[in-house]
Amino acid sequence: MTKILIATKNAGKAREYRKLFEPKGIEVITLKDLNEQVEIIENGKTFSENALIKAQTLTDKLNIPVLADDSGLVVDALNGAPGIYSARYAGDHDDEANNKKLLKALKKVPDEKRTAHFHCSIVATAPDKTPLEANGDVYGLIAHEKHGEDGFGYDPLFYYPEFGKTFGEIGMEEKNKVSHRAKATENLLEKFDEWWNE
Repeated sequence: MTKILIATKNAGKAREYRKLFEPKGIEVITLKDLNEQVEIIENGKTFSENALIKAQTLTDKLNIPVLADDSGLVVDALNGAPGIYSARYAGDHDDEANNKKLLKALKKVPDEKRTAHFHCSIVATAPDKTPLEANGDVYGLIAHEKHGEDGFGYDPLFYYPEFGKTFGEIGMEEKNKVSHRAKATENLLEKFDEWWNE
């Protein structure tokens, strides 16, 4: 095996994974490189179930190793919402609408109860292998209004106490060191070589 498919069309994500895997001699391809579109029905109840569905569906169809992730925002005062529906909380991938809906839902919630975390699950699948799963979380609070222009999604609302800023203010490089995806990736890399070579 010298190739891994990253289940994304996001160029930024692909770049990140290339940095990780190319030194290992593994070529990274993405959904944009495929000739055929594979239908994936993400009907899992958790982030890891959805990541597994994405990866396993592609492995079964294409007979190659695949890496997929699923992530989102979990707000304690909202019983874990938006959770797996983070990207389509108020409409499909509409960051502005999602942020507005979140602020509205937390309107009367005091500061100390505005706790939240971003979660990321990464799953790697390959023919004749047990799936490999990794997880990561980053904890913070939901601000009362948006701050900063960097990042995407809920970043301008996610206040990270250790930096005293929102993810929208800290810049991508800083965020990538502490983010849920960074932590999940770290967790993945601890186990990846053994899984890949077994």
